[in-house]
Amino acid sequence: MTEDTRSSADARAVYVYAVCRTEEQPDPTGPAGVTGDSPLRALPLGPALTAVVQTVRAADFTDEAWQARLADEPELERYARAHHEVVCAMAARHPTVPLPLATLYHDEERARAALNMEARRFHAALERTAHHSEWGVKVYVADAPAREAAEAAPQRPATGAGRAYLDRKRSLRDRRERNRTDGLRIAEVVDADVSGLATASRRLPFHGPRVPDERRTQVLNATYLVAEDRAAELARLADNLRERTGAHVELSGPWVPYSFVGEV
Repeated sequence: MTEDTRSSADARAVYVYAVCRTEEQPDPTGPAGVTGDSPLRALPLGPALTAVVQTVRAADFTDEAWQARLADEPELERYARAHHEVVCAMAARHPTVPLPLATLYHDEERARAALNMEARRFHAALERTAHHSEWGVKVYVADAPAREAAEAAPQRPATGAGRAYLDRKRSLRDRRERNRTDGLRIAEVVDADVSGLATASRRLPFHGPRVPDERRTQVLNATYLVAEDRAAELARLADNLRERTGAHVELSGPWVPYSFVGEV
């Protein structure tokens, strides 16, 4: 191994997990982070802002390394979980802006300079999300019953069977269309009611058209920024929406508000 190769292999980078608002240096002890080679530490920024960082091997975060990690689901999940654990630990102690997975800089000086350039955005995000949590809401509606689909299929040739089959098929199509329309209407009702309680909201892409092994279709996948003192009210609202709409309303949270820290 040449000296240049050794130097490249030994190169270090600064991994940034989050930016916290605190007058005192935050205590980053607890989670190990994405590597066991070095501890988490605080990196002071501008007024009242501190980043939580860790020194890592630069070679572990090259494009090639990440492409390999993306193909290794357990390893990628390990990194994501380690990152999330640090963010959650800091958010439990201080107002916190989580940074995306694998936010890296060559050294502390560059990290401090780049993060200080974002100070205005960090302060705005901290002001917006203080004493708030993120909650996910997914809504599913039942598909047309399987019995209707079976009835649409011709059982045996008979006089007028072709016409009857087409009529049943048309009826099934119409019912499915009404089911879809009803589902979209329910999604709008749920979103409007939850948005009325929340400080902010975002629609997210559907995870898939159907739930595996169940005859249900997802009609809403959204996330909401909700004040901590309204969490119980949100839970009651979700129960009420289930009763009123007959849909499966799935509520998850509270989470660190990842979805609401990037806005200006």
